[in-house]
Amino acid sequence: MRAVCAALNGVLPFSRSAITLYVPERDTLRIFAQNDEYASEFFSVGRELDRRDSHAGWAFDHQRPLIRRNLDVESESSTERLLAEQGVRSICVAPLIVAGKSIGTLNLASNKADEYSNADGELLQEVANQVALAVENMKVYEEIRSLQAKLEKENVYLREEIRSEHNFREIVGSSAALREVLEKTERVAPLDSTVLIYGETGTGKELIARAIHDRSTRKNRPLVKLNCSAISAGLVESELFGHKRGAFTGALERHIGRFELADGGTLFLDEVSELPLETQVKLLRVLQEREFEPVGSNKTIRVDVRIIAATNRNLEECIAAGRFRSDLFYRLNVFPLELPPLRIRRSDIPQLVSFFLQRFANKFGRKIDATQRDTMDLLMDYPWPGNIRELQNVIERAVVLASGPVLAVDPAFLPKTPAVADPGQPSPAPRPSEEPRVIENRAKFSATSFLSLEQMERNHILAALDRSGGVIDGPKGAARILNLHANTLRSKMSKLGIDRRRHDIS
Repeated sequence: MRAVCAALNGVLPFSRSAITLYVPERDTLRIFAQNDEYASEFFSVGRELDRRDSHAGWAFDHQRPLIRRNLDVESESSTERLLAEQGVRSICVAPLIVAGKSIGTLNLASNKADEYSNADGELLQEVANQVALAVENMKVYEEIRSLQAKLEKENVYLREEIRSEHNFREIVGSSAALREVLEKTERVAPLDSTVLIYGETGTGKELIARAIHDRSTRKNRPLVKLNCSAISAGLVESELFGHKRGAFTGALERHIGRFELADGGTLFLDEVSELPLETQVKLLRVLQEREFEPVGSNKTIRVDVRIIAATNRNLEECIAAGRFRSDLFYRLNVFPLELPPLRIRRSDIPQLVSFFLQRFANKFGRKIDATQRDTMDLLMDYPWPGNIRELQNVIERAVVLASGPVLAVDPAFLPKTPAVADPGQPSPAPRPSEEPRVIENRAKFSATSFLSLEQMERNHILAALDRSGGVIDGPKGAARILNLHANTLRSKMSKLGIDRRRHDIS
């Protein structure tokens, strides 16, 4: 703007000058730049003018200069009348045209009447043609810079994915509970349905999210991740939607948000229950409309993103406590996946131990090819409140301290007081094999003094159904009494042959 004013000074008289650019999303002309000393409440940078009711809109639509010699008698639009009220008497406006298409206007104004002639309008149009080329080049350059920044960030994510040690092959195990989850994963992956993954900390929610993405039609686009609990409430909106330069203190450059980075791919929102309520509102709008506005910007960005969310909390309880929006819950809970904790898939522990042992032995250059039997018994009996992540850390620590070819885990690695298991969860599954000495030690217990594990679980579920009057779901249902997801309870009832109709109220 300063360069334009310097070029025009002494050639055309003016007391005010401005450049407007067309905003197609709003069908308006936004004041892009002006000589600051004449800024006012209405005519300031960022202000949008109605294309159909402004002097700039007339020149934009007709693609020829507009001359007003005396606004007191010639004003035809609301903006011209406002200029007249501010002391402007004559204006000269020329459209910015590139390849036959209007992109904005170059505007001059004077506090004197009869300041501009038709010849002045023609001269200003010649200047506007040069300004239009410069503006178009500037817009193209900014778009290129934005795309470069986006590609750089996408490359960072892709490099992280390549370097990552996690992939679908690392979902180790063959228990019935795990096979059920993997079967559901295979079914939903090729579709674009939103997935909500439930599971305790350390059960592998991110691995399942990665497996869904890798088996989807979006696998050639990035999987972008955001841990909602690891970012402060004041910054999470900027991380999700991005911000423009100067949007707030410290915003020194434009920041591309995770939604824009994930366009065409998948966005994984881990610990989604930790999002602030005000951010939940904006997330709901993106899920509904597929568009958003970066922080500090009026520009709407449309995206095509598949959402996979994960949480280790009971979202229904969060809704009841006012910490999570029910409408967002129903948007996310299209296809729920519940990951089983390690304590109910104990038959997978030997496979997991072998897997982690091989990984860390190779990583640290150790030759360890076996595990002590007492160590395996210890690992099988521990309830694993931290689940697979805790098991991985224990094996890594044991490999670091190992001094021979057989792995031994110090009992001190595991807390002596086990975590309390979830109410209603089945007891640990029997180990695949028992050593003769273990069987001998337990022979003193009468086989008839205990119910079978299956019968105990069946009786427990029947008692909960009796207490709930046959209701499974809801705040007073059997699933809530047992602290299970309703779908999980229905699955257990089916496996145990419990006829729901015998326990229904109606």
